[in-house]
Amino acid sequence: MPSTASTAVQLTEAQRIDWLRLIRSDNVGPRTFRSLINHCGSAREALARLPDLARRGGAARPDRTVSEDDAKRELAASRKLGVSLLAPGEPGYPPRLAGIDDAPPLLGVRGRTDTLMRPMIAIVGSRNASGAGLKFAERLAHDLGDAGFVIASGLARGIDQAAHRASINSSTLAVLAGGHDRIYPPEHEDLLYAILEHGGAISEMPLGHVPRARDFPRRNRLISGVSLGVVVIEAAHRSGSLITARIAAEQGREVFAVPGSPLDPRAAGTNDLIKQGAALVTEASDVINAVAAIMDRPIELHGREPDDVASFDEPDHSDRARIIALLGPSPVGIDDLIRLGGASAAVVRTVLLELELAGRLERHGGGLVSMI
Repeated sequence: MPSTASTAVQLTEAQRIDWLRLIRSDNVGPRTFRSLINHCGSAREALARLPDLARRGGAARPDRTVSEDDAKRELAASRKLGVSLLAPGEPGYPPRLAGIDDAPPLLGVRGRTDTLMRPMIAIVGSRNASGAGLKFAERLAHDLGDAGFVIASGLARGIDQAAHRASINSSTLAVLAGGHDRIYPPEHEDLLYAILEHGGAISEMPLGHVPRARDFPRRNRLISGVSLGVVVIEAAHRSGSLITARIAAEQGREVFAVPGSPLDPRAAGTNDLIKQGAALVTEASDVINAVAAIMDRPIELHGREPDDVASFDEPDHSDRARIIALLGPSPVGIDDLIRLGGASAAVVRTVLLELELAGRLERHGGGLVSMI
């Protein structure tokens, strides 16, 4: 079941270094990276303009920018470990992940990169799973693997571990919250090596990065992003698996849930997902039939250089003041800022970019922003 992105790209070595320097700079995340590329035309030009843009946004001090030598050292260390830093659209970058609006500009990919171009189904769930939950995760992952799908999960204890082990031979993808050399939990390092024989591992974090609590929701968007759909097996209320399900729905992915006993708190979240409209799953065919219709939809790529250029204009002092006055701690839509601020979309985009680089703005899903 081949699945390829609609457009292929290939960075030069110089571009890859510039992209790495830019995405590793302070206050530059995936969305900001794309805005900078659109605003400046290239990563190299964006690097040159970072200090001025951040200053105009109210930065108290110059942001840290990664040097060219540091970027070259990271590239060399990654390659020594067998990790390729790939841009959306390059072979080995999961095609569906390339289509989300906050796709990592450079993704650390390790293992059999050819398998990562195939259709994927994510399986996630409780770390403290029941025996029945673990058994079902194994059976579902095995059957979906036999049907040709790569199984994506987060290398965590419990359901993730069971899904990975059951699909090692058919190919599975481990999505890491830390750097490729900082495996969490540490006891799953051997499992990762087994996964790499037929599948792969991905991370957007630099080598040496030890995962923190806030990194796991970021990791979860990659789990759902690579996939056609996400299956949740046992998830308590307010669990990380429910965060993955919510993000999957926002990304337009199919959300599946396995029902459980109303007496088991580990099934409370999955039962609620079913009440909210998630597809009920009791066997692999439930998933296969649901995703069959979307297998061949074209995938749009984001963050390309340099032909994906949006319109930006330089704001004057009054424009900037009006837009900043409309912002606060509650998220507001960018369309509303354009309408209420009386400025062009290009001016609003520029002001938001300046504020973001100054560390004063947070972007949310659905085109919402708020002041920090």
